[in-house]
Amino acid sequence: MSLVRNAARVPKRRSMIRGLAFTLAFAATVLFGARAVMAAQSVNILETGSSLLYPLFNLWVPVYANVHPGVKITTQSTGSGTGISQSTEGLAQIGASDAYLSDALMRKYPTMLNIPTAISMQMVNYNLPGLNHLHLKLSGPVIAGIYQGKITNWNDPAIRAMNPGVKLPNHSIIPIHRSDGSGDTFIFTQYLAFSTPDWANSLSYGTTVSWPPVSGGLGAVGNPGMVTALKGNPYSLAYIGTSYEDAIEKAGMGTARLKNRDGNFVLPTAATAMAAANEMVPKTPKDERISLIFAPGAQSYPIINYEYALVNSRQPSSDLASALRSLLEWGISKNGGNAPRFMTEVHFVALPPSVVQLSKAQIAEIH
Repeated sequence: MSLVRNAARVPKRRSMIRGLAFTLAFAATVLFGARAVMAAQSVNILETGSSLLYPLFNLWVPVYANVHPGVKITTQSTGSGTGISQSTEGLAQIGASDAYLSDALMRKYPTMLNIPTAISMQMVNYNLPGLNHLHLKLSGPVIAGIYQGKITNWNDPAIRAMNPGVKLPNHSIIPIHRSDGSGDTFIFTQYLAFSTPDWANSLSYGTTVSWPPVSGGLGAVGNPGMVTALKGNPYSLAYIGTSYEDAIEKAGMGTARLKNRDGNFVLPTAATAMAAANEMVPKTPKDERISLIFAPGAQSYPIINYEYALVNSRQPSSDLASALRSLLEWGISKNGGNAPRFMTEVHFVALPPSVVQLSKAQIAEIH
């Protein structure tokens, strides 16, 4: 009788063992699959380039990483020139740039995308003891004359004529320019070229230009370097991106009213940036490579610009491509990176809906 009972128990024990083995195997499969998914989602993205765009990316990264822990984003403020070279050469996944890629570079790197992420402005700032609380009026031709060494003193007749009643000092001007490859230089020299035929015919524009030798002139690296040089050199003049407006105010430096295409002197504000954007945005082509500088319009600020993420449409892995699409789609969304809390802090303007759609179409090409 006991032999029968023992014999009956054997199949049950074997069944239990098989069941336990299946459960363990299933658990191992699930665990391995989860690890595989986590590994697939662990992506490193290097963003490098524009010091003007750098503060915005630094605001984005901790917020984005909080909900995408598998994506590690490293940001570097190296100048648009480096952003262009490292993204086209495949050394960085995102090249941040105030300048779009030239036709020559697009022929050389046809798979590159120029994706606007926001609209920025550039200030012209000065360190004039006793006058920094005023918004002096300056024009493209006057500024070009200063950087060409043709206008050397603050009380030059051309500056006095624009600022009647202001007691300008009889002191030499110290023009400060970017010594690194810079998108800020690109848009600054575009303003000079578009407003001043003499500059256009001699120096034109670019991320680097052959600055004329000016007595006392200085070079600086990055927007932070420009702020430091301006603060440390009374009677100096510099061009600085609006993401450093708070630093300029904290340092007590002055900000100029610039003469626009319609002949009016305007300050860099969200309203004047939007006025210029409303004139230029409808002209934006599908590849979004366009200058917004020196727009028409009574209230248009003359130096506004798309801030570009330069990305290769062909990525080495689908995981990286997916991570880049996700990050950039979030970045241009009004509920993501273009939300007012980000734009206000860096004094940028959110992309208009039509540009968002163009950028989305480019982002979709990343594979």
